[in-house]
Amino acid sequence: MAKLEEYVPIVGQSVVDDLRLLAGKLHGKMVQHINSTPVGGGVAEILSRMVPLLKELGVDTRWDVIKGGEQFFEVTKKFHNALHGKAEEITQRDFDIFMETSRENIKGVNTCGDVVFIHDPQPIALIEKKSDKKWLWRCHIDVSAPDRRVWKFLMDFIMRYDSAVFSSPSFSQRLPIRQFLIPPSIDPLSDKNKDISQETIGAVLRKYRIPQDKPIITQISRFDRLKDPLGVIEAYVRVKKYNNCRLVLAGGSADDDPEGLQVLAEAKEKARQDKDIHILLLPQNNIEINALQRASSVIVQKSIREGFGLTVAEALWKAKPVVASNVGGIPLQIKHKYSGLLCHSIEGASFAIKQLLNSPEYARRLGENGREHIRNNFLLTRHLRDYMLLFLSLYHGDDVVYL
Repeated sequence: MAKLEEYVPIVGQSVVDDLRLLAGKLHGKMVQHINSTPVGGGVAEILSRMVPLLKELGVDTRWDVIKGGEQFFEVTKKFHNALHGKAEEITQRDFDIFMETSRENIKGVNTCGDVVFIHDPQPIALIEKKSDKKWLWRCHIDVSAPDRRVWKFLMDFIMRYDSAVFSSPSFSQRLPIRQFLIPPSIDPLSDKNKDISQETIGAVLRKYRIPQDKPIITQISRFDRLKDPLGVIEAYVRVKKYNNCRLVLAGGSADDDPEGLQVLAEAKEKARQDKDIHILLLPQNNIEINALQRASSVIVQKSIREGFGLTVAEALWKAKPVVASNVGGIPLQIKHKYSGLLCHSIEGASFAIKQLLNSPEYARRLGENGREHIRNNFLLTRHLRDYMLLFLSLYHGDDVVYL
């Protein structure tokens, strides 16, 4: 795990000094993060990098994970899709399953923090344990057009929190509690994002038998229908009529996403006729993801719905040209035709990919602009600063400027 001083060459000494100053003002307060899984997905990834740095800064921080069985995570996956606006058949039994597991976690989870920071809907019912502590609910999902029944169910819990945190103004709903807007971030020194050698990149490509004889188009995502891997394959097929290229679809799975293996099987079935399509279920090996992104000519994120889409920030940090859907938090990371290309359809994605393959200088310029945009707005040091200001605001009210 990187130390704070290692970020100075990237963000500057003054940024790290400010973090230490803010951390000192939180002396004596313990912050407790609670989410649904220790690995897989953006929330666990961010916490795995953030918690050690908060501890290094002297902020007493712990991270706990709720328990849940297969039925519970099937229900919360349906909730996740429904909150994104996807049609789901949700029954009263689903709500009952959610509450049965929530009651077990209410009994079993020790909510001991001065600030209890709950991430996403899965642990939301822990608010039942609220006493005189400060409670925050962090929504990493775009809930701008949610299924109203699911949203009403969650609102009974949300309104009991002290504040809610969203990733973008467009993600939120009108609430009777204070809201803060804090985008997520990437860690430039994590295995997934740090500089690696050409030898490492070559070794990973050889391991997965991916030749470098033609341009590589890559999407790194969990195998999730909302990430539209089948649509990526269709866009690639259109591109290949004009540009000889390869496609890599690579990603892992998460404990709280039971659909993943089914979507993976569907992608493999659709791709089985084309030897230039490489579909990889990766272990939690971030160096390999890093290498695949750096080996790519174009990186795609063709989501149908999206929370923030940190895979876009990861690709831009590597100065790669990105084609991504104009959904969720992606437009905050990509300014169209400046730091990447946004699309609205399979046809639009294929056109943009062809444009980048045919104009390498334009692709290079977009990638460079994208890297600077991520440096200025979406690195972990900015995220740490925002969170510490948020924690302080809980104790100082209107004396602190809202983020």
